[in-house]
Amino acid sequence: MTQTLTPANPVSANPASIELAIRTQHLTKRFDRHTALRDVDLEIKSGAVYGLIGPNGAGKTTLIRLLAMAESPTIGDVFFHGEKLHYDRPQFHLKQQIGYLPDDFPLYEDLNVWDYLDYFARLYGLKGQERIRSIHQVLDLVNLGHKRNSVITSLSRGMKQRLGLARSIIHTPSILLLDEPVSGLDPVARQEFRQVMRNLHSLGITIIISSHVLSDLAELCTDIGILEFGCLVESAPLETLYKRLSRQHIVIGTRGNLQDLQTEVRQFNAAILELETKPQAGQVKIQFSGNPDEAADLLRALVEAKIPLYEFHCAQESLEEIFFKIGHIQST
Repeated sequence: MTQTLTPANPVSANPASIELAIRTQHLTKRFDRHTALRDVDLEIKSGAVYGLIGPNGAGKTTLIRLLAMAESPTIGDVFFHGEKLHYDRPQFHLKQQIGYLPDDFPLYEDLNVWDYLDYFARLYGLKGQERIRSIHQVLDLVNLGHKRNSVITSLSRGMKQRLGLARSIIHTPSILLLDEPVSGLDPVARQEFRQVMRNLHSLGITIIISSHVLSDLAELCTDIGILEFGCLVESAPLETLYKRLSRQHIVIGTRGNLQDLQTEVRQFNAAILELETKPQAGQVKIQFSGNPDEAADLLRALVEAKIPLYEFHCAQESLEEIFFKIGHIQST
């Protein structure tokens, strides 16, 4: 796959601020009496893949629409690469930085794939060989080159989603905003979409993506923001969230006496915080606070005690479990 697409160079009023692709201050959006977004202060570094999660109505789509300049804020400011967005002015040089794929993106299904992309490339002012080259590049990036002459109505849902993504990056933006891009996709289509995301991340494009499929975000994202009732209640690197909030579990299975396994595990050390038995499976599940070396020591001790093991599996709590944990903390 040829990946020669180069994101547009960010324009910054302050070169020292280029490290931040997006910054918001006190960002608030009200619709009549309903406040969809409340006082959001957000910082997203250039090149990050930032996942937005939260329940329906939390404000994810509103935030993305504000960043896409599809809505104007009631209060607050947005900065791209250090330059303030003015919603009452054209600022075409900033709009050129944005690629936006809404949940209900338009597809002109009577066109073929090439003509659809050619139409949007012309709207963005691409001409001649530059336009042709950009269409070839985005088709390669989303793995639709073999469908260039296909009528859009004949494409699968996953292919249509990737075509929408190709349209969003035809003008080589530096910031890509994706609102529920994997909604309704089957597992194969989601896997293909994740690969496209990896391709775009490797090009240095800053990606903001909202999704209810948290397993996909856990695999793709460098950073996570959690919205609740319009408020940004958490924003941190994914690795930091795991270290701070994700508990480690070890599942141990035996073909022997489950009581013997429990006894040996309880004798190990203070790293064993909780123990749950699963008699039908011959397993115990422990909450473990130790490091990998201590986990290896536990396994060695069980083997030396001649416990007939068939499973010893270490795992951390998932992003979904972290999300529910933060929600519980906020409600208490």
